[in-house]
Amino acid sequence: MHSLTLRFLASHTTGLHVGTRINGGTVLHWVDEAGLACATSWAKGHCVTALISGARFAHPVHTGDLIEVQARLAYTGQTSMGIAVEVYRSSLPAGEPQQVLQCACVYVAVDDANQPRPIDTWNPETPGDMALAEQVRAHVVAARAV
Repeated sequence: MHSLTLRFLASHTTGLHVGTRINGGTVLHWVDEAGLACATSWAKGHCVTALISGARFAHPVHTGDLIEVQARLAYTGQTSMGIAVEVYRSSLPAGEPQQVLQCACVYVAVDDANQPRPIDTWNPETPGDMALAEQVRAHVVAARAV
């Protein structure tokens, strides 16, 4: 599987919050959960988080919002995967989805000894997939250069 979507209601039991706003760290936790699930599915085994970069919050998340976290495989290396993750929120009952953030993540497949292990290659086929791969690669390279 090269993409997945998680959908759920943000609740006061979801994580840290102030009043009705959900803490940004909780939103980043959702990013990591979706990215890791996508990576683990592609790698067919355990993975570890190597990088989460570029998360800029455009809108707050409130308790009661419908949350959608989309994770898409953008490219693969020998042992790693670049994944684009986007988070959206909608006010219920019928609010329009708003993008909360987007970011680039890298996950590494590991064996039982926590050593990197090879994974299958994924080759983007559509123009949109190719553009996403280049965007995530460029972002990861820039993040690692800092």
